[in-house]
Amino acid sequence: MADETSHKTPGAERAQSLSFRQLRLFEAIGDLKSVRRASEACSLSQPAVTQALAKMEAQLGATLVDRRASGSYLNEFGMVFHARVKRFFEQTERAVIEIGAAVNADGARAIVNRLTRSQLRTLVGVMEHGSFELASESFDISAASLQRAARDLQGNLRVSLFYRTAAGMLVSPQGMKLGSMVKLALQEIEWGVMEIDSALDGTATPVVIGAMPFGGSVLLASVLDRFLERHPSADIRIMNESAVEMTKCLRAGEVDFVVGLLPAETPAELVCEPLIETPYAVVARQGHPLTRAGKVTVEELMAYDWITGTPGSSRRACFDRIFAGTKGPQTHVATCALPVIRHLLKGSDRLTLMTSYEISFEDGLRALHCGPIDPVPAIGITTRADWMPTPVQSAFIDVIRTHVCAPPPLLRQAG
Repeated sequence: MADETSHKTPGAERAQSLSFRQLRLFEAIGDLKSVRRASEACSLSQPAVTQALAKMEAQLGATLVDRRASGSYLNEFGMVFHARVKRFFEQTERAVIEIGAAVNADGARAIVNRLTRSQLRTLVGVMEHGSFELASESFDISAASLQRAARDLQGNLRVSLFYRTAAGMLVSPQGMKLGSMVKLALQEIEWGVMEIDSALDGTATPVVIGAMPFGGSVLLASVLDRFLERHPSADIRIMNESAVEMTKCLRAGEVDFVVGLLPAETPAELVCEPLIETPYAVVARQGHPLTRAGKVTVEELMAYDWITGTPGSSRRACFDRIFAGTKGPQTHVATCALPVIRHLLKGSDRLTLMTSYEISFEDGLRALHCGPIDPVPAIGITTRADWMPTPVQSAFIDVIRTHVCAPPPLLRQAG
């Protein structure tokens, strides 16, 4: 890991070159609309603030502040970056309060003003790599240097972030909480750099999308071409994981948003936007013995081997509800891999659950007549609660929304 986030972005290197002191000075200039007042607020000389701002603008390759006789005002690029800088400090200060290092905003701000990028990078690096030794190899810095930064960080916060074991120093629960929140906060600066680059020369801003195994991949495949026609230079990255793992990736900032079946209950710190309701159906291959039957009973379903969803998935929960109070059918395979499910179904008499949206894209599979299966799940978009998307991320979500505004007859719009 050469940076503080799991998926490296084009703006990561320059974002890391900006010191927290520079960012705080720029925040003050934007808030106070004056270099002089910012210098007074930060207890620095006016030339020092002017020099720090000039260096930051050179690092970013863009002028951020317009000087006038009446003061210093953020321009278009400055407003974009200022919004990200404020979010970075707000999130970092909130993290300091969350771990008990401060009791209010003023105390948190004072503590954050003492922190350095190397201190926070050390915490995130050890958290992600599991040890000081592995983090030092990744950063190409000595373990002793990282340990010094860790001690300085603990001294500033007066909270135990690490603890010693026979295997070495590990990150404490409080350290894990702080590291996770800081990792997301640091992404704000990277996104700010990328937004400036995109506005200056059209540089592609990556969009990292989590696709749920059921519904997500199918929906994304339906909209990718349309989005790329409008944004031909876009950099789209799609991750596929189980529902449980995808939630972890979203919380950790490893994906920007997730598309697919929404959970029955919204996980903490996340926001779910339902787009289309898509009922579950029991599915079999074309020509399966049960396709010739009328309404299929639970007893008949129990006579066949099933492919179930993995534990924690909505498909697995639906399967469990169907066979509640019975011994249930045989289930030798549990997977969310659609290609595997498709292959197993078409080559046997196995059964599984699919949503009506998924079935509409499948040839050679048929829904059995089992009557309605409740509750009806929805396909939608899941984001972090306090997420502020970049323009290209917003554009992609808008394409998804537009696509589902006119769903096929077997779908019902959610809401």
